[in-house]
Amino acid sequence: MIARANPEAVRESSLTRWETRAKLIGLLCLVFAFASVRDTRLLAPMVLLSLAVFGLSALPARHLLSRLKVPGVFLVALAVVLPLFSGETVLAEAGPVALRLEGTLAFLSVAARFFSIVTLATVLFGTTPMPTLVRAMRSLGLPALLGDILLFTYRYIFQLAEDLHRARVAARLRGARFGSIRSVSTTAHIIGSLLVRSNWQAERVLAAMLLRGYGSARSLEVRRAPVARDVAALALCLALAAVFVLSPALIG
Repeated sequence: MIARANPEAVRESSLTRWETRAKLIGLLCLVFAFASVRDTRLLAPMVLLSLAVFGLSALPARHLLSRLKVPGVFLVALAVVLPLFSGETVLAEAGPVALRLEGTLAFLSVAARFFSIVTLATVLFGTTPMPTLVRAMRSLGLPALLGDILLFTYRYIFQLAEDLHRARVAARLRGARFGSIRSVSTTAHIIGSLLVRSNWQAERVLAAMLLRGYGSARSLEVRRAPVARDVAALALCLALAAVFVLSPALIG
């Protein structure tokens, strides 16, 4: 079975108490600011700031490591390609293999931005339940239909993953062997059946929701208004984001 929520991600911390709309705006501004960083002198402060935010979240370190595991394969490929094949200034050389300065700096830049952005995204989704996050997006102007699509996608992607896992186990028990050319047709049949079943399930869920009055009226939920502490934290995030965006121009 695939877990639908991380029980470790609900620890009480200052970030879990931060008002959701302010947290969403503040962390997204930092994400966009980190994505715009090109100056290598800002890489260390960026990583340290992201680690400080993660420390405030009270999330366990293995929670972040699990989020870095799969996309980290891309970084491993870059670690091989960029330092060895990009640039002209040779730092070290061993036979036909040469470590180049420009490629190394490019890899460090990509790795630092990748780590910082994934860390902030982990903090955002780890300290805020998905329904609460979608409600905050709706209060900031996200159309209600898109909000519902996000919630249903978040809910049923785990169901589809469980169905795929059960189908693969059933195929193995019947003699299927995945990972070879012959298994392509089996995998295609499994995916096709899942798509058909998911379409039938979506139609049944929509019919059940319509029978219960979906779309006729929407309840307005009372949300906690930001207090001075929330506004101050948002202002600090905006100021830090402005520093990272404007520092190259000021320094240069």
